Amino acid sequence: MEQPSTDHGKINRIFSDIDNGVIKIPQFQREFVWSIEQSAQLIDSMLKGYPIGTFIFWKTKEELRSVRNIGNIQLPETPKGDFVKYILDGQQRITSIYAAIKGVLVKRSNDKFDDFSKIYVNLQAAEEDEYIVTTNVESLESGSYISLTELYEGGLSLADRYDKKYHKLIEKYSGYLKTYDFSIIQVQDAKIDEATEIFSRLNVGGKKLSVFEIMVAKTYYPEKNFDLAEKYENLINELEEVKYETIPSSTLLQSISVCLVKECTKKHILKLDKGQFVEIFDKVEDAFKECIDYFKSTFRIPVSQLLPYDGLIVPFTYFFFKNKCNKPNEIQEKYLRDYFWRVVLTSRFFSSLEQRIGQDIKRIDDILINKKPAYEDKIDISKNTIVNNGYFTTTRGYIKGLLCILAYQRPLSFGNNAIINIDNACLKQANSRNYHHFFPKAYLQKRGFEDFKINHIANITIVDDFLNKREIKDKAPSIYMQKYINANQDIKETMETHLIKDFDEFGITKDDYEKFFDSRIELFRNELKQRIIPQEFDTLD
Repeated sequence: MEQPSTDHGKINRIFSDIDNGVIKIPQFQREFVWSIEQSAQLIDSMLKGYPIGTFIFWKTKEELRSVRNIGNIQLPETPKGDFVKYILDGQQRITSIYAAIKGVLVKRSNDKFDDFSKIYVNLQAAEEDEYIVTTNVESLESGSYISLTELYEGGLSLADRYDKKYHKLIEKYSGYLKTYDFSIIQVQDAKIDEATEIFSRLNVGGKKLSVFEIMVAKTYYPEKNFDLAEKYENLINELEEVKYETIPSSTLLQSISVCLVKECTKKHILKLDKGQFVEIFDKVEDAFKECIDYFKSTFRIPVSQLLPYDGLIVPFTYFFFKNKCNKPNEIQEKYLRDYFWRVVLTSRFFSSLEQRIGQDIKRIDDILINKKPAYEDKIDISKNTIVNNGYFTTTRGYIKGLLCILAYQRPLSFGNNAIINIDNACLKQANSRNYHHFFPKAYLQKRGFEDFKINHIANITIVDDFLNKREIKDKAPSIYMQKYINANQDIKETMETHLIKDFDEFGITKDDYEKFFDSRIELFRNELKQRIIPQEFDTLD
């Protein structure tokens, strides 16, 4: 990138660039939000000769997605192959000046319009007054105020419409507008990530641009009808039908990146070639969908909210991409399952996600050739480890993994044996009505159990929203379960879908929480043993 150049410009030059489609607002800029009153104050500062700050433009031939016009006003497109000046800093000010002096209707994001022609110069106001530019002329005499459009565009004809005593003042204010010297900094030959970084630093008070927002702008390719934002929106709409709509845009970008360069850090993503990105997108998207179908059908993870880490989609998408969207063979499936649970049980993706995904792609490459991957991190599924890590929260990957074990059983309703509807909207918080403490919290609190043991994954079942917890309140399981025993002749099979077996053996008949707790931990351990390929350094007992 060249060193930014400094320049000065008058209003006619800026307006000419706007009218000719040269000055545009990049997609990553926020909407124009200044009110008519704020715009009037800015013009007031100009007429008094006050500085109003520097405008910063990014001059480039780069085509961006969803480039907007000043104030959403209908303006010409930038001539093909010509330079465009994207506003990096000064959008609110430039839009205010243009809209006020041109006297246009500005369309807001709520589809309402503000009429910027209703900004006037009060010709009776003394220059030392607080404001000479106003939006309220109801109390002013007719002919004692002039619109900014007239002030800027009017010539000799103004003499006929305004009293002679105002002529010199009109001429002076008109000259101030036309000759106001704007300070301009121009950034040239910058790449999109450099330009957006400049924008982010200039707008430190605002929201920093995400990698996805940068890539939406960078990969826009009208000739190939490619719009990443639109593609992602369509994908999420499809995923909503299969209850995987919470997958973030970053996961899609990471998946594309590993399929192209086997890495997915921000640095690698921003360096991806636009042509290759667009070319590979559809194939990666197909693999992405295959991955989700695999999680739903083979791992029986019914909704994305239960996925321990969104990042798990990335290496699995890579597998399906390289495997041409074919299902894994028996050996590959065994290794993929083992890999999945090693990530979960070691909390591998809790931090340094992108770097660890890059490391794990080598393991997926091994699986693709039916080779068992090597691992350094040991897994521990001893009773003490599950107990110590089992405090129930829906934010930890480890707990989500154990919830996946529960969901794998395809839990049935206590009362009528119906399939429980598991939905993303119901699983965001630990206090959701879909999470039921089998031994009610109030019951255990009265008996002196500490919160850690009460609110533990070993005490959680996934139930339908209609399970009436207000009716259960602090009742013992032996009491409140009697209702379901009477109503459901298959209650034994139903409870097995919740990893709860014989009521006597699980201490339910005598309301023995310690026995229930230990029995359920053991069932979790047995389920995990079936999902991993033991290594010498693993702790299983």
